[in-house]
Amino acid sequence: MGKLTIGDVTLDNNVILAPMAGVTDLPFRLLCRRMGAGLVCMEMVSAKAIFYNNKNTEELLEIHPEEVPASLQLFGSDPEILADMAKRIEERPFSILDFNMGCPVPKVVNNGEGSALMKEPKLVEEILSALVKAVDKPVTVKIRKGFDEANCNAVEIARIAESCGVAAIAVHGRTREQYYSGRADWDIIRQVKQAVKIPVIGNGDVDSPERAGAMLDSTGCDGVMIGRAAQGNPWIFRDTVSFLETGTVPPPPDGQEKKRMILEHADFQLQIKGEYTAVREMRKHLAWYTTGMPHSARFRQTINSMESFAELTRGVESIFQ
Repeated sequence: MGKLTIGDVTLDNNVILAPMAGVTDLPFRLLCRRMGAGLVCMEMVSAKAIFYNNKNTEELLEIHPEEVPASLQLFGSDPEILADMAKRIEERPFSILDFNMGCPVPKVVNNGEGSALMKEPKLVEEILSALVKAVDKPVTVKIRKGFDEANCNAVEIARIAESCGVAAIAVHGRTREQYYSGRADWDIIRQVKQAVKIPVIGNGDVDSPERAGAMLDSTGCDGVMIGRAAQGNPWIFRDTVSFLETGTVPPPPDGQEKKRMILEHADFQLQIKGEYTAVREMRKHLAWYTTGMPHSARFRQTINSMESFAELTRGVESIFQ
């Protein structure tokens, strides 16, 4: 299993936690890093929010020494604001600056940001050139197959990115129109890999160690990015690294190990965000961690009524009895 180098940053391995809004916060990234992720990607941050000193954005920018190397992801559509804000935050301890061209949600797309930029190659060139010139850290970009099936221009965008000095490109094999439904097209990842010399990271439908191996083999990509499959399952990084290195997958976590992970996750949330926010943000994670377990449906019904850390702890203890 080869190491992956992005610009001047060499990762422990080529298995990467994808950026996910509302999911890849600091506590979750720490767990995934401890479980073996070679790189963790932060939730996307609005360049305009940094510009206007939005107080909620400060929390999104927080980085723990233990999670480094971390990739900080910006989104926006104004080249000048993006470059200026990248310069403003460059001293923060992230290792790689990523630019988001993949987010499909309407409020982002309708603002001409995220995956809407797949329709604007000229603007993409301006943005990426400005970002690369603004900072000394490696700049990467995350794109989709295209905006819709009639406009699958990932190869064109990848060539533009490379010509601008971008250090690596992550390709999600779905169009914006697909959101996260249907099957990801891995062939577009192969096409991008053949079109550029910079590292290409494949994303989409990597939901097991075996699928990570299959993506690397079938596309020739340099790394794999795991997103939704890590929700409630940070062990997927340990398992995938093991599979790629040795061809074997460790036994799945037993109940006690799962319980320890959940309580550790909740404790991180408590330390970083305080009880009120921690308990509420853990609700979705608890649902993911316990999916498929006996009595999990009833447990999920009680999750949303949890108000205190003590209630959360008792609930977790009860389902793992």
